This record gives sequence, structure tokens and C-alpha cells, in this order.
Amino acid sequence: MSLLTRYKVLFADSALVLIALFWGVGFVAMKGALDSFPPFYLLSVRFTASFFILALLFRKRLETLTIKQIRSGLLVGVFLFLGFVTQTIGLEYTTAGKQAFITSTYVVMVPFLSWAIRKIFPGTLTFVSSFICLVGMGLLSLQGDGEALLNLNRGDLLTIACAFFFACHILAIEYFAASIDPLALTALQIGTTAVLSIFCALFFETWPVAVAPSAWGDIAFTVLLCTVFALSVQNAAQQFTPSSHAAILLSLESVFGALAGILLLNETFTAHMTAGCVLIFIAVLLTEAAPLIFQRFIAASGKETAKS
Repeated sequence: MSLLTRYKVLFADSALVLIALFWGVGFVAMKGALDSFPPFYLLSVRFTASFFILALLFRKRLETLTIKQIRSGLLVGVFLFLGFVTQTIGLEYTTAGKQAFITSTYVVMVPFLSWAIRKIFPGTLTFVSSFICLVGMGLLSLQGDGEALLNLNRGDLLTIACAFFFACHILAIEYFAASIDPLALTALQIGTTAVLSIFCALFFETWPVAVAPSAWGDIAFTVLLCTVFALSVQNAAQQFTPSSHAAILLSLESVFGALAGILLLNETFTAHMTAGCVLIFIAVLLTEAAPLIFQRFIAASGKETAKS
């Protein structure tokens, strides 16, 4: 890997960590907005506003898209929507902590799906890092739900489907990002999610009678930072980093979400949660540092061999 390529990868990875930060804080914002909006109408407002912003900013990019590229964007959008809708409905039948853990299994699903689709082994380190990350998120998310984890109800099964769809979303972005303008791809998938969310809202929910002023501030945060900025940067960043790598970095969302809950909602941080954060950071360090250390070790070994 050349120095320039390495810098591009590091820049992309840093951008993904920033996305995880915004998504983590976004948990708090979404929780506040849900006090005023039912789930599908909240998703409708969030993604419709995001689409119009992107459409205004990048109209010329959208006008140059081919039919094939539009189909690609719609497919990515379907995966994004299915992830959100199964997560939203599943939460009605299971606990938040249990769902947070089950959703995080996409970290392990991504390398397996990538291996199955691309027929290329991602590497032992990828699987080791993914499982360490999964254990960390279990400690971080499961507070009193550990024994119930084996008793899967309909909400848990929907959440497993949610994790699968989010894994597919990450893989789809990796696959299509090289052949379509990343910002146009962002607008297409957000627009698709908006249309499908509106459809579900009209059929299954009613518009709220009253909306708290603070809810609009929460929605503005999720629109501008968690959707427009985050998905645009994710689409661009995944041109330079593997999907399994991206999944582990995006898993930092759970750490930032826990910290945001402590700082903004006065939630308790336990010893188990601390251990979970440590394991997640170890997984990230393995993903980031281990390949570079290994490359330098091989290079040093080669020089020693040449000298002898």
C-alpha cells in the first residue's frame, strides 16, 4: 500500500469515526423526537427533509445519472429503509438494550456476507476483531438482559433481520460507490427511504396533534448531521476502506451513544459498560494498527533476509 493510499484510508476511517459520533449522539435526539412523533412519521420527516437538502445542493449531479445508476441507488435505499423499519417495529416487542446488542451483530455479518458474495477471505484478523467488537457491544448493551438473550421473540427476530439489512446496506455501498457519484448515491437512497417511510406512515399512523418545540431541534440534528452529512461521508469514505473495516469503525456508535446518554440524559455507566467500551476500542485498534504493524514487520524481515 502506497503512502498516499494509506493516508486516504486513514482519512476515510477518521470520517467513519466522526459519523459514529454523530449517530451515537443521534440516539438521544431520536429519543427526544419520538416523544412527539410516531416512528414512521419521524422517519418521513427526517428523510424527506434530508432528500430535499441534498437534491437542492447536488441537482446537477443527479441530472447526470444513468438508469443503471438510479437502480443502484434505489436498491441501496431499500436496504436502508428495511433496516430502519424492522428496527422500529422490533423495538415494540423487545427491550432497547437487547435490540442494541442484536442490531450490532451486523459487525459479524458483514465479513461473512462479503466472503460469500466476493469469494475472497477477509482475513483472520477481520473475524477476530469483529467478534471482540461483538462481545464488547454485548457488555455495553445488555444490562440485565443476558439471560433473556436466548429467548427470542418476534421483536428479536425482526431485529436480526434489521442487522442483516444494515449489513447489506454497508456491502451495497461498498459495491456501488465506485461506479456512481457518492453524493448522488446518498440522495437516491435517502429519497427512497423517505418515500417508503411516507407510505408506511399514511397507512399505519396518524400525524401528531402537538409537537414540542424541542422535537424540531432534535429533528434538525438528525437531518443535518446524522443523515445528510453522515450518509454522504459514508458513501464517499467507503470507496477507500473495506466494508468489514467500516462496520467495526461504525460500531463505535454504541460507545458514543452510551457516553451521550451519560452526559445528556444522566444515565448510569456500569463496570460492564466500561469493559464493553474497552473491548470495542481494542477491536478498532486491531483493525487500524495491526495491518500496518504486520506490513512493517514483513518489510523489516525482508531487509534482514537481504542483509544475510
